[in-house]
Amino acid sequence: MFQPLTLPNGRVIPNRIGKSAMAENMAAYGQLPDEKFNTLYGRWAKGGAGLIISGNVMVDDNGVSTSGDVVLMKDTPLAPFKAWAQATKSQGAIFLMQINHPGRQAMAGLGKHTYAPSAIGIDLGKTSKLFVKPQAMNEEEIEATIQRFAETAQAAEQAGFDGVQVHAAHGYLISQFLSPLSNQRTDQWGGDIANRARFLVEVIKRIRTLVSPEFIIAVKINSADFQRGGFDEDDVKVVIGYLNDLNVDLVELSGGTYESPTLFNGKTKDERTLAREAYFLEFAKKIRPLAKMPLMTTGGIRRFAVAKSVLDSGVDLVGIATALALNPNLPNLWKQGKLVDGEKLEINLKDKSLSALANLLVTQRHLYRLGRGKAAGSKLNTYFSLFAQQWRSKKLTRQYKEWLSKGYK
Repeated sequence: MFQPLTLPNGRVIPNRIGKSAMAENMAAYGQLPDEKFNTLYGRWAKGGAGLIISGNVMVDDNGVSTSGDVVLMKDTPLAPFKAWAQATKSQGAIFLMQINHPGRQAMAGLGKHTYAPSAIGIDLGKTSKLFVKPQAMNEEEIEATIQRFAETAQAAEQAGFDGVQVHAAHGYLISQFLSPLSNQRTDQWGGDIANRARFLVEVIKRIRTLVSPEFIIAVKINSADFQRGGFDEDDVKVVIGYLNDLNVDLVELSGGTYESPTLFNGKTKDERTLAREAYFLEFAKKIRPLAKMPLMTTGGIRRFAVAKSVLDSGVDLVGIATALALNPNLPNLWKQGKLVDGEKLEINLKDKSLSALANLLVTQRHLYRLGRGKAAGSKLNTYFSLFAQQWRSKKLTRQYKEWLSKGYK
């Protein structure tokens, strides 16, 4: 667990613990990172994780999932990102920027036009109205978005990040292209898996043309969408082959979407202890012989014994998320031989969608508190957290709309 890992491009991650991405939802005016980000990520840096991955950074100011998303584009001021990178890398960790576009997973309250592979909205029953129904992308929009991903990666390198993680999971835009449920196109961007994977492949190829060879390119991909007829195990195996050919440096295996939020609500069909704490390990074992690059798996891991079993199975990195929001110092404690269990959130509401949302918002409240220098792991009331995060969301939405209205596009 505390041995270094050399990536295909020669970069070295100092240990096998990765802080997986969590959406911070606390961007400052201009959709920029500020001192709260530096404080939050500085705590993870001091906590001992060898790899730290940011929450999603959007590649288009007109394409944000929530009003608190950070945005990095070609002409975005880099000084705040340089400070963020410096704080995170201060103890020797490798820092990746997760780059993303929400596609149809954009909140309706932002009042923005959004697009997706096909004009198919999110189906969440009575809560579907919370999301904008998208328009199908045309060729010009597809090309422009591929270019935005590449330009954001280039800007991340200029700001001092060690690499990017292209977010192709959890039902965001690239994941929408991969899924036959959300991608019903009949042109070169839809149909069989070769066409559905084309957008992801072109994004990686374009990034390669704008960054240096030592800049890390990682991909986060679903092991499955957990939806009948969706992106499945057979599709993933094909995509892994494409990523092999593209010399991707690291693949993180995850799963679920907003419509089937296995990852977000902490539940799996198999409720054995290991399954609860390493949701996607069994799938990772199947992918390991096919993948030329290192693999990382994330999903509920919080105990040393479970983390060790993940690494013993042949997976190269163990990804930890919520447990590091509750205790940023967990890797250091394990390295010191103090094999304490990471804490977990216990939120079990009757409405599964609401329960998943509550898990997300309570986690974000923990991140916000850490960014303000407050104590880690405080017990937070679920209903007050829902109220508090709704209030913050309204404030951030006003801030986002004001910024856009002043022509910062």
